[in-house]
Amino acid sequence: MQFDEKIYFYLFFIIPVVVVVFILLQIWKVKKQRKFADTPLFKKLTPSRSDFKSTLKLILFILGLSFLTLGLVNPKIGTKLETVKREGVDIVFAVDVSKSMLAEDIAPNRLEKAKRLVSEIISELASDRIGIIAYAGQAFPQLPITTDYGAAKMFLQSMNTDMLSSQGTAIDQAIELATTYYDDEDQTNRVLFIISDGEDHSESSILNTVDKATEQGIRVYTIGVGKSKGAPIPLKRNGVVEQLKKDAQGEVVITKLNEEILNDIASNGNGKYIDGSNTEKALTIIKDELNQMDKKEFEAKQFAEYKDQFQWFLGAGLFFLFLDVFVLDRKTKWLKKLNLFNERNKK
Repeated sequence: MQFDEKIYFYLFFIIPVVVVVFILLQIWKVKKQRKFADTPLFKKLTPSRSDFKSTLKLILFILGLSFLTLGLVNPKIGTKLETVKREGVDIVFAVDVSKSMLAEDIAPNRLEKAKRLVSEIISELASDRIGIIAYAGQAFPQLPITTDYGAAKMFLQSMNTDMLSSQGTAIDQAIELATTYYDDEDQTNRVLFIISDGEDHSESSILNTVDKATEQGIRVYTIGVGKSKGAPIPLKRNGVVEQLKKDAQGEVVITKLNEEILNDIASNGNGKYIDGSNTEKALTIIKDELNQMDKKEFEAKQFAEYKDQFQWFLGAGLFFLFLDVFVLDRKTKWLKKLNLFNERNKK
């Protein structure tokens, strides 16, 4: 069940106000009646007056208001459960969040460019499952494999170079962690995108890890962000550059895009190296690669159709309000004969 206009639920706050006003009005009536005449005399003067009818009218009014409110909220009920077939590929994004990704040789900086690339790739996907890994000196699972693209983009935007205390670029750990993401043994196409500047990688251990990943059916693609000529690493506070990162000798560190190692990783991983400097071209290449892959078919059950139910509640609300208008405060003769409400005067 779902509700279209939840804001109308606030109308229910009118009910306690009506009840309080009704109670105060009854107290006021009793006081005025006692000033006019004592109780036995007042009953003789108003023999057809019913103490119960006023309460009944209040109940009918509250029921009418409640059902009208529910009608305005427009509850919808899922009336049909159908099986939807979906096809897709399992994709894991490993994003480099080391300090070298703060270099601004590609606008606004390498990390923001990497996040924007991943976000654009996710926007182009349809039924594929995705996961996200952050890595620097160690790898950290940011988002497990899922089809929730909205959550993926939210977690992606929260990534920064301060989320991992240990610095470096442990891409081998990121690849090892990615192998644990693919939980479907029948999935024939498993894809790992490594988004990095390729800085400070130990090639021998990485390629060994890549070989192990390919044995599990994982295709490794690399996306390079940055420029080969390099750039310094600005260290900022509140958006203001305080200094440039320096090495142990006090020299300004210049970080460069290492396309060679990224090419080697992709080549060994049965994938392809993609230049991430041009977002549009990179997306075109990635879309072509994914479209060429066999998609695994899986099934997901969901409510396929919700039908409006407001008409039933509006009808019930109008019915109770109609009764409220035509129910009078006087005693009803046939009810009086039944004496359901103890309205017969005792002798």
